[in-house]
Amino acid sequence: MKPAQMYWGFIAVLGAIHLQALLLNLPWKIPVYFTFLLAIFIVAYFYKKHLLRISVLGWCGNGLLFSLQLLLLLIYTAVKPSWIYIVPFLLFFGIEVVRLIGAAKLATLEQDLKQFEEERAHLNETFRVVRSERHDFLKHVVAVHFMLENGKYGEAKGYLDDLVGGYEETNLSIKGEHGVVAGILHQMYRRAQTAGISIVYDLDLPLSTMPLSDKNLVKLLGNLLSNSIDACEAWQKEHNDQAQLSLQFYKRSGLYLLICKNNSLPIPIDILDELFRTYGKTTKSGLHKGLGTKIIQDIVSGHHGFLDFTYKEQEFIVKIKIPAIG
Repeated sequence: MKPAQMYWGFIAVLGAIHLQALLLNLPWKIPVYFTFLLAIFIVAYFYKKHLLRISVLGWCGNGLLFSLQLLLLLIYTAVKPSWIYIVPFLLFFGIEVVRLIGAAKLATLEQDLKQFEEERAHLNETFRVVRSERHDFLKHVVAVHFMLENGKYGEAKGYLDDLVGGYEETNLSIKGEHGVVAGILHQMYRRAQTAGISIVYDLDLPLSTMPLSDKNLVKLLGNLLSNSIDACEAWQKEHNDQAQLSLQFYKRSGLYLLICKNNSLPIPIDILDELFRTYGKTTKSGLHKGLGTKIIQDIVSGHHGFLDFTYKEQEFIVKIKIPAIG
């Protein structure tokens, strides 16, 4: 049995006991099975809707809170049925609120720390690439000059084409962008190229001009491009052909428009209907938890934006509109 299922099962039993104790104060007798069914129904609802993150508290933290909840049951053995039973019920509920809110905040802090480390690594890598290119620039100029002096024009042209292609990759990522944004763009660009994916950034203006914090912008772009690259890799494996991925960004009529297109294998209807709406919906296998799409939707909604997506003829398109505030 999974830890999450064990947790919800334990909460259902404790909740049923507390409810049954409270119901003893009513003038009519409520069957025990009805109380347990009610508790199971409530827990099943939250199990489906709530993103459980209590694992960050560890066995010690959760064990301590569960021990406190078990101790509350002793009140029912020491006190005769009365409405004072509402006190242990509220304490039980309060402990759960503390557990869930505390776990969520701690999980957020851990996620932010992990993201910070990733951003720092991306920024350092981008800075290293820029320094390397700058360091070698004069050597490239000398090499081209030597070829031209010796009449090797075709060779010089080919050399320049390769050189410009490499510089263009870096320039697409860092042109006018904040450091962390340039870092994530450059890292995703290189990841796509390494996977053999044809990736194009078509940006009319820097993505950093959007009215989002660098933190949210990195989350948005990171999840959007990571999901697209994953889909392209799966598509390439199935079709044995090069996948296409493009990211467009421009401003029209007071709106910033961000459009991401990529090849994708067919997506099941039940997942497609819930994509970007709830946690846990993912087209990936393995340990993926389906968090990325919901994070994207939360960021867009939090900035009064709109998100729309379509899937047609093995192409997945996400369109995001963010009001140009300020």
